[in-house]
Amino acid sequence: MPLLAEVRIRGFRSAADVTIEPGPITALVGEARSGKSNVLRAVRALLDPGVPPRPADVRRDGGPAIVVEASLEDGRRLVLDARPPEVVRAERDGSPPVVFLPAGARGGTLIGTGEPEGAAAPALELFREALAGAERDGSDAASAGALVTAVEACCAGDLEGVVLLIEEPELFLRPQTQRYLYRRLRAFAAAGNQILYSTHAPALLNVARLEELALVERDPGGATRVVRPQPLESEEAFRVVSEFDAERSELFLARSAILVEGRTEKLVLPSVFAALGHDADREGVSVVECGGKSNIPVFARICQACGIPFVVVHDRDAEPGKEPIPAEVALNALIAEAAGAERTVVLEPDFEAVAGLRGQSNKPERAWNHFSTPGVEVPEPLARAVRLALNPLS
Repeated sequence: MPLLAEVRIRGFRSAADVTIEPGPITALVGEARSGKSNVLRAVRALLDPGVPPRPADVRRDGGPAIVVEASLEDGRRLVLDARPPEVVRAERDGSPPVVFLPAGARGGTLIGTGEPEGAAAPALELFREALAGAERDGSDAASAGALVTAVEACCAGDLEGVVLLIEEPELFLRPQTQRYLYRRLRAFAAAGNQILYSTHAPALLNVARLEELALVERDPGGATRVVRPQPLESEEAFRVVSEFDAERSELFLARSAILVEGRTEKLVLPSVFAALGHDADREGVSVVECGGKSNIPVFARICQACGIPFVVVHDRDAEPGKEPIPAEVALNALIAEAAGAERTVVLEPDFEAVAGLRGQSNKPERAWNHFSTPGVEVPEPLARAVRLALNPLS
């Protein structure tokens, strides 16, 4: 059965005019109230005739109409034109079946209201069977675990052509289970289904597949907009897979990021923020250790592709007045090209010297202790990195 190739949403809650091209998997990423759930619910309204838009779904400044249109992979068009509570026009011939799993039901019924028919019924039944055991347990965690069980059953049930919409699949799940669920969702999509979900969990984001990400944000007027980053080239994708883990994938959920070479800077910079009267976590700033200076350009390109404001902090690796070795000159130039001079803080000759730390042993511990000391003076290069992260450049 043909799946969704493009969806355009107009006048649905915060989605004044949003177009999205979902692939087999689309992860909607953004801050709370950016409109991720509105996108999912608009897609559901288009595909599920049992759940028409309500008056509360009409965008307040957009007039009385909601229009959701989609093109399928075979070229057919779907249309929903509604003036809630009335549906003016609905063209759904050939639409794929849809199952919607709202976050608010994760601690109970799991499945959204409505009764999908036809091809959606088998998938719905699998979710209900998985839910039966969770209802006997009665806990939120059991209901969340039922989601995993149901996805496993869907993978084993040879289902094809189903559109699965999930709000925050990570709720009540351990990090290990989140990673496992992501692999099962990928298997379900590979079997010929389509999955769109909203998430705040790094374990459900695949940095090597930037095309799976849909970055959701509000424009200055309060309307939702969706940005799709371009995929990485194959060589970079392989390199990123080897370097990225769930901790580094936090980058996609940050308001801004500081990209650093190694573990010492990663551990110490939050204390530098604190010494300057700020809390990096409170400000939504992620300090991302890139696994070495040579990886910084790749991380910088990922930030640019995803529209994530970032700052680079790296060592010059040469004493003042001396030139670095040719390899370092080339790498420093590559970083400057990837990040831009206005986003780059170069430490001369290195972090330890700028921080006033001498000796080679226990560098992370000594640096952490130093900047955790009340009243410590923060060197200007590090203070500049903090200022740039707190006031990111567009």
